[in-house]
Amino acid sequence: MLERLNQAMAHIEQNLDDEVDVRHLARIAGTSEYHLRRMFSALAGIPLSEYIRRRRLTKAANEVLSGHDSLLDIAIRWGYGSNEAFARAFKAMHGVGPQEARGGKKPLQSQQILTFKLIVEGSTSMEYRIVEKDAFQVVGRGTRVPLVHLGMNPAIVEFIKGIGMPTLERLKQLSDGEPEGLVALTGNQEGNEEGDRLDYFHGVVTSKEAPEAMETITVPKNTWAVFKAEGPYPETIQHMWRDVYTQWFPSNSYQSVEGPSMLHTQIDGDTAKAELWIPVTS
Repeated sequence: MLERLNQAMAHIEQNLDDEVDVRHLARIAGTSEYHLRRMFSALAGIPLSEYIRRRRLTKAANEVLSGHDSLLDIAIRWGYGSNEAFARAFKAMHGVGPQEARGGKKPLQSQQILTFKLIVEGSTSMEYRIVEKDAFQVVGRGTRVPLVHLGMNPAIVEFIKGIGMPTLERLKQLSDGEPEGLVALTGNQEGNEEGDRLDYFHGVVTSKEAPEAMETITVPKNTWAVFKAEGPYPETIQHMWRDVYTQWFPSNSYQSVEGPSMLHTQIDGDTAKAELWIPVTS
């Protein structure tokens, strides 16, 4: 998998001055476009589109400094329709505009070419199971929140507080499916950057009718990879997400597919027991 992913990285480099078709990249990597984007973000720490943009602006910076071409020619060559659009993107990455960069000795940023390697330590194992599950409903409440990589997510904490303990206890009584108890569903994530927004739904898997003022969402039939972890809260949960995409997927034949992921968590003091459900295909 990593070898084919590196072939996709080489294709990006060969086509930076042209359109980079992510569907074609996914075919080179032997995976779906959705899974490629999710796994790349987890491995590289930035979205695929942002990596391509930063590589183009790195190349453009070299041409700006060389002084051989006009700034407009460079802007058009790297996909910008005007000097103004190019200057805004250039300054967002490099901290200075192209005219200032050409005229002075300001340090510029460089996005290095990424390659991926698998480091095998053999010190940990990941407990998982594969579950085939028919379509089911989840009853609860949903919102849209910013992504937080480390530590508590204040928006989620406030949202759950707003539901209130009495309502949460009533929801628990409705749970009659797996995963049991209160479940957090996430999906429709904009990207992998801190602050990117995603859908968040807090509720229970149930076949019963939703109480008044509760929402219902239907999760389609799917195959699920189910992971378990236990340790300090919330680091264990956040590290589990990271490890699934950086360790488990590259070492297995499964791919993630579009659809909400589900997380069931039991918290005892500073310790969490977590079960993470991710929709997959083989």
